[in-house]
Amino acid sequence: MTVRIGAEEEFHVLDVESGRLAPQADTLLGRLGGSGFSRELQQSAVESNSQVHDTLDGLYADLSGTRRRLDAVASSCGLAVVAAGTVPLARVTSHDITADPRYRRMADDYRRVADEQLICSAQVHVDVPDRDTAVRAMCLVSPWLPPLLALSASSPFWLGSDTGYASWRTMVWQRWPTAGPAGCYGSAADYDAAVTELIGSGVIGDTGMLYHDVRPSAHQRTLELRVCDACPRAETVVLVAGLFRALVRDACDRLERGPDHGCDGHHEWLRAATWRAARSGLEGRLVDPETRRATSAPVVLRGMLHRLRAALEASGDFTTVRTLLEEALATGSAAHRLRRAAQDEDLLAGIDMLVAETRLARGDPGRRHRRPNAPRGAGRNPARVHSATTPGTPG
Repeated sequence: MTVRIGAEEEFHVLDVESGRLAPQADTLLGRLGGSGFSRELQQSAVESNSQVHDTLDGLYADLSGTRRRLDAVASSCGLAVVAAGTVPLARVTSHDITADPRYRRMADDYRRVADEQLICSAQVHVDVPDRDTAVRAMCLVSPWLPPLLALSASSPFWLGSDTGYASWRTMVWQRWPTAGPAGCYGSAADYDAAVTELIGSGVIGDTGMLYHDVRPSAHQRTLELRVCDACPRAETVVLVAGLFRALVRDACDRLERGPDHGCDGHHEWLRAATWRAARSGLEGRLVDPETRRATSAPVVLRGMLHRLRAALEASGDFTTVRTLLEEALATGSAAHRLRRAAQDEDLLAGIDMLVAETRLARGDPGRRHRRPNAPRGAGRNPARVHSATTPGTPG
């Protein structure tokens, strides 16, 4: 049985000269035209939506094409785009909210939380047989979402400072009232009743504001992963998509076998596990979902690969996911790579790296030379990196 997948990616819009966030999303959207792109709460972010795919190769080709198109349009406007949880240089203001009635209401209701929503994520949709299955599967996949966050972690810097976290986006995101673990529900009716109660409380305004780590789509027959940072490398999105598809497939198979599907309903530890993944990324310890004990990230992720092997093979993904996982563990998280670039040179060099990886360049993103005796970060155009040959599709 083919279980289809799709992805949504959010991109920061940067000024090419300063490397700072720029509220210029409408400039890009006006030139992009057509479907597949949309606005976000902040005018400094653009979202793209992939097509639906049967294979990881197809998803990779789609994401790569979108990134090339965005990069070409941004470059023609003196802008750059970056797929990362946060970008190092930004300012907080209440003046850059997108001019949309819903977004304006959110800005009025949530104030500083909305003002500081200078974050981007990657979301993955996986087909499910029906809405009841989607809701019941949430409980089974949830323990394994923190390792996916660790794979995607790309946001160590916030407003020019190192936060000490691999995913500061997670810390910003979790201030919303419905962010975090989804909880367990016996049926879609139970879940929908809980959603109706939340909206009735006045704390959220609509179903679009359900910001749980995983949720059933309100418009499609899919389960949606929402815990991850946006990823500079498209390969990371593909890796996460392959693992999440396997998690969903495994959960659906277990549900078909009967009610004794292994969920004890105790997810109190999940928020702590998510914090651990946001703090450590791939460079420290995670909470092993099997033992609920601190374990090194490579051990947790390789154990996850082994546990999901049958589901990965059923989708034809095992070889691709294993290859991409080993590469991710060898190169480290995007947060680690960004810190290393900033330590070796400066924050602008880190921004260069993010832009280069987003536009599919690999290896050295192509540093510019400073003027002789110029201070660190001076005299540089941080987003003007040289294009590199696009890597072959994974697998």
